[in-house]
Amino acid sequence: MPEDEYKKILFRFYSDVLEEDTVETMWAIIVDEKKGLYRLDNIPIYAPLIACDDIIFAEYDEDETMLTYRHTVTPSGNSTVQVVIMDDTDIEQVRNELKDLGCKSEKMNSVYFAMNIPAAVDYGPVKARLEELEQQEIVGYSEPCLSDGHYPY
Repeated sequence: MPEDEYKKILFRFYSDVLEEDTVETMWAIIVDEKKGLYRLDNIPIYAPLIACDDIIFAEYDEDETMLTYRHTVTPSGNSTVQVVIMDDTDIEQVRNELKDLGCKSEKMNSVYFAMNIPAAVDYGPVKARLEELEQQEIVGYSEPCLSDGHYPY
């Protein structure tokens, strides 16, 4: 990853998943460094209300000693969904099934991952499969960043 194209940005927020104030750092592509504009290049693992490819404003924070997220400038239209495996199902099986529906994900551990639903993907079939897996008590999931294009499914 070329240093002159990417910057690490800090996000500070309250996590409903962890039930505590949390910090997450993510990579972003420089859009206009002088204006503080960056395009998020990670799937947020815990951070709510942001999605991969959102254009964000970040500035250097003296207390944090690094670039820090301030607000979203232009939403990408992508959505972020968090998934927890509730039984002994292999996480890769679930991730691959959702990948086949057009959704990439980033795994945090053997039972938790965050998934990006691109703006161009129909969320209906993805939502239906998540609901089915939840009814079977295989997964639990939340939608911390659901774009207008993916709502109401």
